[in-house]
Amino acid sequence: MVKIREDIEENLDSQQEAYGELSEGIQQKLEWFKDQKIGVIFHWGLYSEAGIVESWQLSEEDEWARKKGAWRGDIDQLRNDYWGLNQTFNPINFDPQHWAEKAKEAGFKYMLFTTKHHDGFNMYDTKFSEYKITAPTSKFHTNQQADILHYVNEAFRSVGINTGAYYSKADWHSPDYWVPDQRPKGRFASYDPKKNPEIWSRFDRFVENQLVEICENYGPLDILWLDGGWVNSSNHEFLDMDRIVEKLRTIQPDLLMVDRTIGGKYEDYVTPERKIPEIPPVKAWESNIPLAKNWGYVPNDLYKSFEEILESMIKIVSLGGNVILGVGPKPDGTLPEESLKLMKQLGDWLAIFGDGIYGTRPISTVSSEEWYATQKGNKIYVFYKTKDSEIKINLTQISKFIQRVVDLETGEDCVYLNESIQVPVGKHIFGGLVIELEETV
Repeated sequence: MVKIREDIEENLDSQQEAYGELSEGIQQKLEWFKDQKIGVIFHWGLYSEAGIVESWQLSEEDEWARKKGAWRGDIDQLRNDYWGLNQTFNPINFDPQHWAEKAKEAGFKYMLFTTKHHDGFNMYDTKFSEYKITAPTSKFHTNQQADILHYVNEAFRSVGINTGAYYSKADWHSPDYWVPDQRPKGRFASYDPKKNPEIWSRFDRFVENQLVEICENYGPLDILWLDGGWVNSSNHEFLDMDRIVEKLRTIQPDLLMVDRTIGGKYEDYVTPERKIPEIPPVKAWESNIPLAKNWGYVPNDLYKSFEEILESMIKIVSLGGNVILGVGPKPDGTLPEESLKLMKQLGDWLAIFGDGIYGTRPISTVSSEEWYATQKGNKIYVFYKTKDSEIKINLTQISKFIQRVVDLETGEDCVYLNESIQVPVGKHIFGGLVIELEETV
């Protein structure tokens, strides 16, 4: 059952769905994905210029987006003014290499960039819409880095971070989705695709053309992350995914498809949003969590504490998932100082403890509500809050295999007695141990 709560899309059924038949290449790519563990997603577009919750205020029925401060009091005026933001959006301080370097320092292994949100504004040089960052009507179009997606991908690949593309299947600016002179009420198409198949067919081809374009001109891409979950799940809005994906995988054969919340063969991994699932999904999975309250930039936003971010990441990884953290760049192209501070703290911690995060898998033989554990080969990693220095880690189930226990922070050996160890006190919020075994268990 699909649950929609404000901007959160979720399908608990698809989270417990097993894989069907997968090619060997996709199976290998999924194992690669599980090794990465930590990614970053940038939500950036005209909504940062307005300083509002992405493009949601355009949807009349999504009243929650305007409840705590409508950008304009009248919905028609709001839409008219929003569409015109491309003429003022001018991120003159956009420095993708700086973004990439800070992401590298933070320990991110892959990056997703928002090519187009629901508002239909394209952050790349598409040939299939004039509503784009490189159009003559865009104030930024004369900048040498106007084709933003190209320069973001180039910069991140240059520092060894893999790239992927976020793309909304809905497009509220497209005349074949929100038809001019019709009055769309909510997030759906302004017409019934079943009663207007010719219009929907044009939109279907439009989506195909843009996705092919992104894969051909902005690759190599590892992940195509499709948002707008009401498309392909309800209201007769169904794209021909068989045709589309076949074309995309002729360009990028091992491309991971994430038709999120849809389930089935084109949701290669599932994406619990703003949460840690109580029951780990069956497929590969990735919790997506913004560093602030919002995905995109909103002035005076409320940011999470580093302790909350760190514990969420450790818990997710111990359950076998990945985490992708959301950063909303400012309208001038810079990253918020609050985000940079959290990223620096994360990178500093991972520089010491990251071996117990990257490339690991969950382990059930060492578990407790007081600590989190991961495994890689013949090593088990245990993470615990250093303020809980009185806890004892029970090693009974693996004691006969233990060769050595090492404090990851100091590199010093730890003494374990009576099949348990009292954790050492460290200077970090979370400390960690590595337990070296004679063999993999």
